[in-house]
Amino acid sequence: MANVLLLMSDEHNPFYASVYGHSFVHTPAMDRLAENGVVYESAYCPSPLCTPSRSAFMSGRRVHQIQAYSNCTIGVEPDIPTYGRALAEQGVHSVHVGKTHVYAPSSGLGFRETRNAVENMGAGDLEIGRRPFRIRRAAAERATQFGVKASHLRVDLDRVDAAIDWISNTAPTLDTPWTLSVNIIHPHFPHYTSQELWDLYPQGGDLPEYGTDRETANHPRAREVREHFQTDAFTEEQVRGQRRGYLACVTFVDRQLARLIEALKASGQYDDTNVIYTSDHGEMLGKFGMWWKCSLYEDASRIPCIAAGPDFPADLRVSTPVDLHDVQASLFESTGADRPIDWVGRPLQNMPEQDDQRVVFSEYHGHGVRQSAFMIRKGRWKYIHHLNAPHQLFDLDRDPDELQNVHGACAEVAADLERELRAICDPEVENDRADRFIETQLASMSSSGPS
Repeated sequence: MANVLLLMSDEHNPFYASVYGHSFVHTPAMDRLAENGVVYESAYCPSPLCTPSRSAFMSGRRVHQIQAYSNCTIGVEPDIPTYGRALAEQGVHSVHVGKTHVYAPSSGLGFRETRNAVENMGAGDLEIGRRPFRIRRAAAERATQFGVKASHLRVDLDRVDAAIDWISNTAPTLDTPWTLSVNIIHPHFPHYTSQELWDLYPQGGDLPEYGTDRETANHPRAREVREHFQTDAFTEEQVRGQRRGYLACVTFVDRQLARLIEALKASGQYDDTNVIYTSDHGEMLGKFGMWWKCSLYEDASRIPCIAAGPDFPADLRVSTPVDLHDVQASLFESTGADRPIDWVGRPLQNMPEQDDQRVVFSEYHGHGVRQSAFMIRKGRWKYIHHLNAPHQLFDLDRDPDELQNVHGACAEVAADLERELRAICDPEVENDRADRFIETQLASMSSSGPS
């Protein structure tokens, strides 16, 4: 058995890390973790939005099963069992530090300990209208939120400080396996950073390689996300500043990973602990004119996933698609605990290096779109099933940037992946369920008056 230290960042597009091929971003701690362990090259989130993704990870269930469709928590069942409780009930000392943003407050999640948690703020995001379609108020103002503001780092520094204190002073006293999940907000926008980190990236203020002129950018769902966030109003200076600030925030995350690993070594627990780094979803960062997440394209739905420790071989890269459910399953595998049999996921420790038949699923029902969408990744192929919009199929081996929709040209592949989707859920039924649930949430907001 082994302990687990999990660092989960927020909104880290893996393509902005040297481990995944970025040419100049500084992520040496991730590099060292990869050298000592396994890089999962095709890792995905359950849904490209904070609360749905984190809720799925917390519960081991699909987003549509728990109906945590968006960052609004009105009406979402708060008593869904969590992995923290399931581990604790079997004698594992489960600890959660930092951001929660799930279907229940941290006090109700069942961890043995919770530190520096940020509770859900009331009902959460209220800009969830799909039909009629909601334009986010003052969304374009987000474009100005980047640059030097070192105080913005303080919240995450405090969270990592709390985790290091626990590693140094509490963990050595335990005689049972433990899991420590550290949740920080960077590199999530706003992209404020310190002067030193900002100065690392004078070349970082570049422009996205693919803009709004691409076919993929003009899919109805892509246009809706841009409309919702008013991103077509972003100036070139703002785009460059946001991208530069994002790189600085990624390096900040890398430094927190380094601090946590050094604390493990200093406390004598490094050799008995699996270390996993991942994120809750990605960030479009201007590709196709899109920002933030809310899309099943690779930049928003892909996540970093690197694991090292006694359960993992060194210097291995796994091409089999995985997701956050698999990361969660790894906590049970490491500590020797039994995982509920109806939870989704397979431990990373047991993942084959290459399995072209394994299916990974993601879905999106949240703000910025008029209809739900569902994704299947299987081997080289990625299928996105849309309601009332053209379906999309991408050959990621030949077209990793998703520039060419080959749905019409590869009908047999598309049909196979649609069958895989329907074995998981009925997209029409789930779209209708999401519509009804969101309408109930909106009605509840109206009846309760202004927030």
